Amino acid sequence: MRKAIGLVLVAMFICSVAYAGQVRGYTRSDGTYVNSYQRSDPNPTVTDNYGYKGNVNPYTGAVGTNYNRNSPSSAYYGTSSTRSSSSKSWDGN
Repeated sequence: MRKAIGLVLVAMFICSVAYAGQVRGYTRSDGTYVNSYQRSDPNPTVTDNYGYKGNVNPYTGAVGTNYNRNSPSSAYYGTSSTRSSSSKSWDGN
């Protein structure tokens, strides 16, 4: 019984640590190849993701462009990605 409990605890630890790190490239069922990438530990915010608007990915140098409008932790939560033609431009003109 102790051995079984110990194995369960070890498995739980490994699963909790397995989120972060390098994800190997793989082929989807539709034949599309996905390149390898870095994955961070999950947390309740989107503002520290590399893809979040203004953040820079240290591995690729790419600047994030995703507003994550569907996440309550985003400053852009609930905003629209479309603008009406009668609205002012971003610079106020």
